Amino acid sequence: MLRLNDLLHLPRPLVLASQSPRRQSLLRHIGFDFEVVVPNIDEDVVPTSMPPDAYVMELALAKARRGAELVERPSIVIGSDTTVVLDDAVLNKPVDAADAIRMLHLLSGRTHTVYTGLALVDSATHRCVSTFRRTQVSFRRLDDDEIKAYVDSGSPLDKAGAYGIQDDFGAVFVRHVDGCYYTIVGLPLELLYTTLRDFAAGAPDA
Repeated sequence: MLRLNDLLHLPRPLVLASQSPRRQSLLRHIGFDFEVVVPNIDEDVVPTSMPPDAYVMELALAKARRGAELVERPSIVIGSDTTVVLDDAVLNKPVDAADAIRMLHLLSGRTHTVYTGLALVDSATHRCVSTFRRTQVSFRRLDDDEIKAYVDSGSPLDKAGAYGIQDDFGAVFVRHVDGCYYTIVGLPLELLYTTLRDFAAGAPDA
């Protein structure tokens, strides 16, 4: 299998600062070797009143910087954060089932925007970069029974906007996507690849 670490001539091991199984699966799927650390930052320190692109980049950078503090050897650390925006309101992870139901009713029959921020930090030099991607997602109109069944499954409770396009059932809510699918899942792969390529090219010798 093609190893992207070698193709990009990464000067240091790659570390993902995320406990998200979706992000880990995506990185493995395209051929990266990496380790995982869990940053456990307080996401409330970044105000949701910020522009959504700045908001997700700030959180992604906070996760990457915290991850850089946790690694045991010099590494390139990836941080990422995803949120859903509808009518200028940020919809992060629901606090409970009732909140998930509320969010899905808001999204029903509407078009919203998913923002994912991406950050890289070199733990040895503290060099960093952050960027983002956004994708528009249109939902069909959802029935109350569908929303309740989905929320009862527990799947929406750990996802921004209370849905996952990669879920077996959540996927059937989406009528149209305008932009990068992987932004919605939580890790825009083309953006990650090109950002890592440019980051590695500008790195000092390990």
